[in-house]
Amino acid sequence: MANITAALVKDLREKTGAGMMDCKKALSETDGDLEAAVDWLRKKGLSQAAKKSGRVAAEGLVAALVRDTQGVVVEVNSETDFVARNEEFQALARGIASVALEKGITDVEALKNAHHPGGATVGDALTNAIATIGENMTLRRAQALHVSKGVVSHYMHNSIADGLGKIGVIVALESTGSTNELSALGRLIALHVAAAAPLALDATGLDPAVVEREKNVLADKNAGKPANVLEKILESGLKTYYKQVCLIDQPSIHADHANKSIGQVVQEAAKTVGAPVVLKGFVRYALGEGIEKQESDFAAEVAAAVGGNG
Repeated sequence: MANITAALVKDLREKTGAGMMDCKKALSETDGDLEAAVDWLRKKGLSQAAKKSGRVAAEGLVAALVRDTQGVVVEVNSETDFVARNEEFQALARGIASVALEKGITDVEALKNAHHPGGATVGDALTNAIATIGENMTLRRAQALHVSKGVVSHYMHNSIADGLGKIGVIVALESTGSTNELSALGRLIALHVAAAAPLALDATGLDPAVVEREKNVLADKNAGKPANVLEKILESGLKTYYKQVCLIDQPSIHADHANKSIGQVVQEAAKTVGAPVVLKGFVRYALGEGIEKQESDFAAEVAAAVGGNG
């Protein structure tokens, strides 16, 4: 039998939101396999893991910058939320986003070696900010979008300054129509993305392994049913899943577009834009998602639940 450690139980609870004892049982039942334990909890109705985004567990800023047909989002992390309100740190985040956009660089290591507006490299600017502000800082990630004709729009949630906040979204719309109408549409979609947190643009963009896991969970939940019935259940279940995680299929959160999917909203926008519109892509960065923060009290609680195994 696998050694079910406190750290493993903690990981599973943070992934699923399930209770500690349920997490311990799931790990015991799956011989310590974390991903199998996630599925075990879902099959028992104890987890909504597939709908949950990564836990926010780091501080700093997300910066979004757009210029006409291109846009970029970067995440720069710090140790405390206080630093995010430091004007020097804000200038650093904006500067890094500007370098990424102007030079077309999103690879983190390449971006660190690129020159910052101040003349030094981005890496040097980070080092200087660490020395001046007194906290560790990291450039975690960057991603860009571009269209040949159309716009890239953005939305910043929990904004603390122009283009800076905790959730940054950029959306690319390709069209020869009115850029003003496209920009307004792009912002509405970006706001939707910030709230709904889709995993992919459409079903083709989902990790095949994720889709297969979803099918397996549905199959296990409906084990014993006739093959033809099970096939229909899987088909229906996947359609429901796509509506939850694929941007094109998600129901719009906006009251003006009630009962319409984002795909339908984009298609119908051709009337006001003056030309067909294609939603080419989106990027959504939530500050600190997927990064663990030390929580000593919680760790002690978990250790107690599993009998002190480390």
